Amino acid sequence: MGALSRRELAALVDEATVDTYDEHEQVSGLFAAIEENLSVPFSTLVLGVEVTVRKVDLARDGRIVALCTRGGFRQTIGLLDLPLPDPAPDGAEWVAAYRYYWAQ
Repeated sequence: MGALSRRELAALVDEATVDTYDEHEQVSGLFAAIEENLSVPFSTLVLGVEVTVRKVDLARDGRIVALCTRGGFRQTIGLLDLPLPDPAPDGAEWVAAYRYYWAQ
């Protein structure tokens, strides 16, 4: 996936958050788009260690997180902090849209 322009990212955010009324609903809309479109599982490096991203989830605190595993260990990592592999998995444009949403 090549880098998306601000206009393209804004269009994705608009698509995911149409008919939402507050921040909670907007994040829920972005989560639904990510969950529906991001191809999991995929491998990535976290602090130099390879992990497998098994799924994304909406945490109790309202953040979208990735459930990562390595061996018998599990860890959630905020999607804002998760490094994506190169090449990025299908649907990674929705992760970029979520990051764009929070950067505004």
